[in-house]
Amino acid sequence: MNSNQATVQKLEAMRLHGMARAFKSTMTTATGSSFTTDELISHLVDTEWDDRNNRKIARLIKAARFRFPACFEQIDFSLPRDLDKNQLLRLSDCGWIERHENILISGPTGVGKSFIVQALGHQSCLYGHKTGYYPCSRLFKQLKLARADGSYLKEMTRLAKLELLIIDDLGLEAFDTPGRLSLLEILEERIGRKSTIVVSQVPVGSWHEVIGDPTIADAICDRIVHSAHRIELAGESARKLYAQRQKDAEKDLQ
Repeated sequence: MNSNQATVQKLEAMRLHGMARAFKSTMTTATGSSFTTDELISHLVDTEWDDRNNRKIARLIKAARFRFPACFEQIDFSLPRDLDKNQLLRLSDCGWIERHENILISGPTGVGKSFIVQALGHQSCLYGHKTGYYPCSRLFKQLKLARADGSYLKEMTRLAKLELLIIDDLGLEAFDTPGRLSLLEILEERIGRKSTIVVSQVPVGSWHEVIGDPTIADAICDRIVHSAHRIELAGESARKLYAQRQKDAEKDLQ
């Protein structure tokens, strides 16, 4: 075994996989001889850093449990749905997460709310923020089960550690007493400390009816509505519009 092979094995044993791969590639190509010592070290370190960063992002995206893959570049700003491109571009740098700010997204069924919020969640992962995506019904059913088996505090602690919590489809089902209390507790724990995105097809002005208890509804709205970035969408279903575009394209080809 020559010294280069031994070096690669040692790097892999130390879990420096990016550096090992870069070193092996450099030594087996003509580029190796063109590097100065400091350039070679810089190249190896940069490759290892990129490798670790990419693995971290992949772990964050997997842990977020998005319903489908969506990224910011895929957002269709051409659809007529009152989406403010400049506002979304300002949010894309995730500075609002570092400032512990919140976002509310509302609009009718089919206008692309879930896609937009998951694209923002994906962007959060790219910036290294621990993110969790939850359809509202799943989240509160999970918390109800946690109350029953004694793991409620553990679940709430786990949610509190998320730098970005996404609650999608709030309002599809009316809240019961445990659900509304859990929502208040989640928001109370996160206000000013972590960021939250709430997505709903119910207009914010009608949240009191969905939440149920006027006092708790006031407390919930006070903690998230008044200081949040608001994205209020309108228009027809995106699926319907895409289907019409497809039909028009097929007619043009005939």
